[in-house]
Amino acid sequence: MTLLHDGELAAAFDHAARRYDLLTAVNPGYRADLRRSARRLRLPGGGRGLRLLDLGCGTGTSTAALLATAPHAEIVAVDASAGMLERAAAKPWPPGVSFVHAPAEELAGAGGGFDAVFAAYLFRNVTDPDAVLAAVRTALEPGGRLAVHEYTLSGSAAHRAVWTAVCRGIVLPAGRLAGDGGLYRHLWRSVLAFDTVPEFTARLRRAGFRQVRALPLPGWQTGITHTVVAAAPDARQETP
Repeated sequence: MTLLHDGELAAAFDHAARRYDLLTAVNPGYRADLRRSARRLRLPGGGRGLRLLDLGCGTGTSTAALLATAPHAEIVAVDASAGMLERAAAKPWPPGVSFVHAPAEELAGAGGGFDAVFAAYLFRNVTDPDAVLAAVRTALEPGGRLAVHEYTLSGSAAHRAVWTAVCRGIVLPAGRLAGDGGLYRHLWRSVLAFDTVPEFTARLRRAGFRQVRALPLPGWQTGITHTVVAAAPDARQETP
């Protein structure tokens, strides 16, 4: 199963950036589900006084979901695709939102000290998910929250079949019409190749995250897309 990686994948997203929002708009519940996952971070006070990281922000739809949940927070949005980031940054944002061009593994440009990290449709697209989780844990304050919104199949053959049917019937034809067939073939195959929910939650625990839970999303994506929430260990938990 051939997948796109690193610079090749970033270049594919660069090419698709101009049409990306149009294609995601035809996915029922796409924006509402992102907002639901952002709310599952349970950020207090509308995010007042908090510093948040939107990791893999794409064209900014996930950033908007995070902003709707935490309108008073400082939000740093990061993406490896210059084309996607350009589309995101061109949208109207309040002063507390900023954008950084960087791979998910290299967060130095985003700084640290984040109270929460939101990562939507990111982890199945990185070459080394464990390295990204390590970078996230370093970027988070002790006890900081992580919410991963991702196509993570339940492990059921039925859910795997639904995903393939949706891709063959809708996603792949739309991608070909947009001139981005390679990227959308990657989307289909990357979900099949990535961790199931039990595998991904186990990966988070191995990375040192606590309070790991996988929460389903409604509609046709039930069993296909999940929010996985977790917390970085606090200072007392890290003491030997």
